[in-house]
Formats: sequence, C-alpha cells, structure tokens
Amino acid sequence: MSFAFDALRRAPDLEGPGLVAADAADRLLLDESAATRRDLPPGALVVIGDTHGALTLASAHAGADAIRVHQDALTGERALAANAARLGFSGRFESLSAAGPLVRDARVVLLRLPRSLDALRDLAGLIAAHAAPEVVVFAGGRLKHMTPAMNAVLGEFFGRLDVTRARQKSRVLVARDPHDGRDPAPAQACHDGIVVCAYGGAFAGARIDGGTRLLLSSLPATLPGGTRDDPFIDLACGTGVVAATLALRHPLAHVYASDQSAVAVVSARATVSANGVAARVEVVRDDALARRAEATASFVALNPPFHSGAAVTDRIAPHLFADSARVLRPGGELWCVWNSPLRYRPALERVVGSTRQVARDARFTVTVSTRR
Repeated sequence: MSFAFDALRRAPDLEGPGLVAADAADRLLLDESAATRRDLPPGALVVIGDTHGALTLASAHAGADAIRVHQDALTGERALAANAARLGFSGRFESLSAAGPLVRDARVVLLRLPRSLDALRDLAGLIAAHAAPEVVVFAGGRLKHMTPAMNAVLGEFFGRLDVTRARQKSRVLVARDPHDGRDPAPAQACHDGIVVCAYGGAFAGARIDGGTRLLLSSLPATLPGGTRDDPFIDLACGTGVVAATLALRHPLAHVYASDQSAVAVVSARATVSANGVAARVEVVRDDALARRAEATASFVALNPPFHSGAAVTDRIAPHLFADSARVLRPGGELWCVWNSPLRYRPALERVVGSTRQVARDARFTVTVSTRR
C-alpha cells in the first residue's frame, strides 16, 4: 500500500495556497533511496530537513524504525509530530539537534538540500565525521533551488557523487565514501563593535544586514522595560545581533531572544557569549513568543522573515505582529523594520496599535507601534 502523502498537513506551520506539506522532491528522494533503505536495522536511517514529515513518515510506512530526524524549523518538528500522531507513526522517530548523535553510525541519510551552501557544508561535514563508512547520502531538492556548487560542497566530504535524472523539476545527488568530516563551527566577524557568530544557514551569516543596522541606529537611548520580569525582547532574533546590542548598550538590562530556527538559536547563543552578555540574555527556540504570558513586556524588536522554507509568503509577519501585541503591555512598544515595498504599516496599526515611521532608507522602513 502506498503512503498517503495527501493526508499530510503543514499545521501548526502556515497553510494556504502554494504552501504544501510534501512535494515532488520528497517523492523522488524516497523513490531513489527505496532499495538502499530496504531492510535497514533500527536506527540506521537519518532524515535531515524534512519539511513536514513526508520523508520520515513514508520511510516509517515502508518499515524503518528508530529514525533520527533533524528539522531546523520548530513548526516543522511540530508538524511531523502531529502528522505522525494522526497517521499512527508516533514513537517511530526521534528529533535531535544537528550534532554527532544525530548521524552517528548512520547507514542512509535522506537530506533535503538547504539553499545555503554554508548550511550544506556544515551538514555534509557532520555526516562525514560521524556516519558509518558505508553511509549513502541521498540529497534532493527542487531544480530551481539547486546549483552546481552543491555538487562541489558534497565533493569536499565524499569521494563519490552520482546525479540522478531529473523528474518533475526535482533531482537527487547521491554521495558515498565519506572523508575529512568535521563538526560545524560558527563563522565569526566583528561589526560596529559587535561580534557576530553564525552557523551555516543562519540569516545574513556573520554580518549585520541592512534592515537590522537601520533598526539599531534608530533606537533611542532609553527604552521601556529591560528588567528580569520585563525584559527587552528580540523576536525572530536570527544570529542575536539585536539582543547582544541591547545588552551591551544597557549594561543592567535583561534580554529575551526567540527564534523558531534551530540554527538561529545556536548562532544567537554563540553571539551573546562572544560579546560577554550571555548571563543577561536568554535565547529560546519558540514559535513566535508562545512561551511568554500575555502583557509581560514593554519592548519588542522585530525584523520579520518572509520565507516559510523555500516559499515566499506574507503570512509570517502578521503572526509575529499578533503575538507581539499579545505579549506587550498596554503602552508597550513594538519596533519593527521591514522591506519598504511590503507596506506593513496598516497591519501594524490594525493588530498592535498606533504606528509611526521612525526611519526609512532606500530599502527599509522602521516603525514603532504602541500597544493600545
């Protein structure tokens, strides 16, 4: 009996037109790896980058057990768990961080190719360092997101690389013979007195993007909150540049930084540690600010993303605006920077409260919204 891909849901991730839970690249990865996955012992299969559970659950359906899984997005982890519960596959997999135990002694790895070459390099090095010598890596994606440079990156850590025929605008790279493996380490650079650390795939890497730079230059010297019970909040914190800057500018302040990306969280923790402020900055992996109670903050800074996986969507920012409004006290402030063509101001007015423009350059707009 074939696996019911149509039964998969994205929830609690965003759902809507053009946002799918499984695609042709998932199906091609499963087809190309089927013979190699057959009769694997429990624990021999690893799945990395499974967006909402298609690779993991279809493999479980085919007989795999004790599958080790890593997904960067917390919503992807939760979607996998929800799909598994609904389809009867709970207990057949374990979600792990991108470290040695994830791939130790693995014999087959199914990998959705990340768009970042640095992220691919980190993952390929990790697999080569810890997987079994006979490991076979099936790395697949949509052709529009694949480049020849991905072949070169895999070639840094694997002696043999085969390329499958394309099907439905998807392709799989098959890597064998691992060598020269290494554990991921963050890139590090100093900008404007801030040490920025970034593991592969973190937004903007080890630099300060233009939007964040404009936001930081626009903040006043005095901000509301900053106590242990009312910390400054850096929402969608990325590499933690805003969190670290706030802690450095306000030596007594406490900061709470949140991101749903696993690579963002480890990068942000490295950044605040490198700047000597880790004791006053808490970095958590969370879906927006779900862990925080209502009306518990006076200041939130936000540079909202507009990608859900590879898909571009305008649904992420309103979700972050709404959770900011929930967590802000009446009179609290949401400082937001956004690409000017996105025209977020009406949404901010509607969801949070009175909004005024603070700064604008050729690309970005900074606004402050006061919680009604």
